[in-house]
Amino acid sequence: MASLNVGNLGEYLREQRRAAQLSLRQLADATGVSNPYLSQIERGLRKPSADVLQQVAKALRISAETLYVRAGILDEREREELETRAVILADPSINERQKSVLLQIYDSFRRENGYAAGPEAETAPEAETVPGAETGPEAEAGPGTHAGPDADAKEDHDPHS
Repeated sequence: MASLNVGNLGEYLREQRRAAQLSLRQLADATGVSNPYLSQIERGLRKPSADVLQQVAKALRISAETLYVRAGILDEREREELETRAVILADPSINERQKSVLLQIYDSFRRENGYAAGPEAETAPEAETVPGAETGPEAEAGPGTHAGPDADAKEDHDPHS
């Protein structure tokens, strides 16, 4: 785990709050965390829980993972992995199956390089699946083609059969 440096966290939170042009009282209202408690966090006197950090991150519109690292709750490497997974899962240009395959490949590379598979690997389909060996319309379409709902439109089908 990263070393704990609550003072650094407090300074960072103060900078972020000021950049967002929020008073301590406004941040307290936005997070549901008391004004005195937030003040103690900013001054490095308190170590906030992950839940409090998540509420603060949401109110300030910053990454909760960054705050977790600064508070010593999360290792920098873990944060980077979580952010990589979040980017993949949030990408609207790829479908759920493609996201799952990308995460499987990512986990495979991590294991190959000596890192443990991430939390999503346990819920994803079999991690050793070979992407080219899958079946279904997407796999049959071939490289560079899109086999979505309209893929069958290219073939001659009688809509009444």
